[in-house]
Amino acid sequence: MTQHPTAEERRPANDGPKAAARNRAALIAAAREVYAEHGLDAPLSGIARRAGVGQGVLYRHFPDRAALADAVLEENVREVEQTAAAAGATLAGVLGVLTWHLTESAAFIGLLHADRTGGRIEGRTEDRTDGVHAHASALSERVARSLRGHLTAGHRLAGADDLMLAVAMVSGAVTGPARAERERRALAAWRLLGVEVGAVRPFAG
Repeated sequence: MTQHPTAEERRPANDGPKAAARNRAALIAAAREVYAEHGLDAPLSGIARRAGVGQGVLYRHFPDRAALADAVLEENVREVEQTAAAAGATLAGVLGVLTWHLTESAAFIGLLHADRTGGRIEGRTEDRTDGVHAHASALSERVARSLRGHLTAGHRLAGADDLMLAVAMVSGAVTGPARAERERRALAAWRLLGVEVGAVRPFAG
């Protein structure tokens, strides 16, 4: 029987920093997909397999489950920020990218629902609560700043807490096993709030 090489065997033995960066990006992308399908408790072995690397490669980049989830969150927030900073960006367009991340990432929804008073974030161990909440709070504030930069005077979400409250309400509506259903529910929630949302899509780069 023909033995097919594994993804690890097909990869050059020493491909240098470019391979390391490529592997890291592949792991983050795979984690985002697997988290969307199976939640934050998905086996790390499945994420490594989806990325086409061995588990040893995964652990070299991310020593534990929390480190990988943090990297996914950071990437989600960075893409929202990049969308907001792009030439000609609008609130509707930024909300479209934000909504895409809500439909794709259970971890991102957990971030936006993080209890700032000290409650537990889903998927995290209690002994890391303080540090995790500080990180989640900082990331959530970066999302808020990206959105606030495109609020016009008199916008219905211009109140002090209205913007992120609306985002949290929409994220709470994002349920269902199928991505299309999650997106449908998110857009329905935005419509009920009377907020225009652009195309639901990832950051275009």
